[in-house]
Amino acid sequence: MSITTVGLDADDTLWHNETIFRLTHDRFSELLSDVADKDVLEQRLAEVEKRNLRLYGYGVKGFTLSMIETAMELTGGEAPSRVIREILAVGREMLTEPVEPLPGVDDTLAALSQRYRLLLITKGDLLHQEQKLAASGLGDLFAAVEIVSEKDASTYARVFSRHGTGAEEAVMCGNSMRSDILPAIEAGAYGAHVPYPLTWAHEMADAPEGHPRFVELASIRDLPDWIANLG
Repeated sequence: MSITTVGLDADDTLWHNETIFRLTHDRFSELLSDVADKDVLEQRLAEVEKRNLRLYGYGVKGFTLSMIETAMELTGGEAPSRVIREILAVGREMLTEPVEPLPGVDDTLAALSQRYRLLLITKGDLLHQEQKLAASGLGDLFAAVEIVSEKDASTYARVFSRHGTGAEEAVMCGNSMRSDILPAIEAGAYGAHVPYPLTWAHEMADAPEGHPRFVELASIRDLPDWIANLG
């Protein structure tokens, strides 16, 4: 068995993302500090986000709408116009944040692309993810880009069959245990977890410790050597 295809997550695997969301959470809490404590605001926003995922999907636009909805709920539908304006402003800022690859990403992807077919497999808003990929300068290294509404085993099976030689000969690398690792392994692929310092609670899950197709790497720089030693 030989690896032919390597899938890579985008946000918090190739470039920063959760850090930007956390900073926006702080600004949201400051905006509504006279309405509720930060812990209450965070809990309510998390509930609204989770409720809206099936409607808005993942990404900044859905998050911005969830912030507005949370503000309206907590103020009894009477959120000041300045608060709504500020939420919209921070949402626009998130969409225009500079994109810079994380340490080691450029060289690692360049090395991997010489031996394997690289696929970008990411969730989120289509336009924003396309913009971030273009801004990153990494686009030419990928044989295909799949921006999906959800990452589950059927998604990985379909993507690795469409663009590769099947999940059994593929590796998926990412920072999210829930979205990048567990469903990829379920589909038959290898899962290489590269932790990011911050993780959205929705993306947390227990690692499949001891699974023969799972590894946790300290850095994405370790990925090429690990794949080369498979089999």
